[in-house]
Amino acid sequence: MRSPSFKHTKSSARGVSLVEVMVSVFILSIGLLGIAAMQATGLSNNQSSLERTQAIIHSYSIMDSMRTNLVIARAGGYNIGLTCAPPGGGTLATNDITNWITAMQASNQGACGRIEALGNNTFRVTVQWNDSRATGGSATQTVATVGRL
Repeated sequence: MRSPSFKHTKSSARGVSLVEVMVSVFILSIGLLGIAAMQATGLSNNQSSLERTQAIIHSYSIMDSMRTNLVIARAGGYNIGLTCAPPGGGTLATNDITNWITAMQASNQGACGRIEALGNNTFRVTVQWNDSRATGGSATQTVATVGRL
C-alpha cells in the first residue's frame, strides 16, 4: 500500500498573511489602551472616594473632641470660620482644632475646615478640599456634617 501524496500548489497554500497579523495586533493594542484608560480613571475615582471618606472621618473626629469638652463647645469655643491654617494652641479647644486641621491636611492636602453653631446645641462641621482630579470633580469639594451635642 502506497501512502497518498499531496501536491502543494500556490493556490492551495493556507496561512496568515502579514496584513492579517498587523490588523489583529492593531485591534489588540486598541483594546489594551482602552483597558489602561479605564484603570487610570478607576484609580483617580478611588482616590476621590478615599478623600471623601477621610473628610467624613475627620468631621466625626472633631465632633467627638467637642463632646469631650462639652461646656466649652456649647459656649462657642470651637467655632471657627473656614480656615486652612492651624490656629495654634493654648486651650484644649484650640489644641483640638489645631490637631484636627493638621490631620486633615496630612490626609487631604489643602483641606480646610469650619465649625459653626446652628443653635439649640447643634453644630455644623464643614470639610473642604480640592477634588478636581476625579471624574467630574470640583476644585472645592465640600462635606458638611451636622450633629447635636
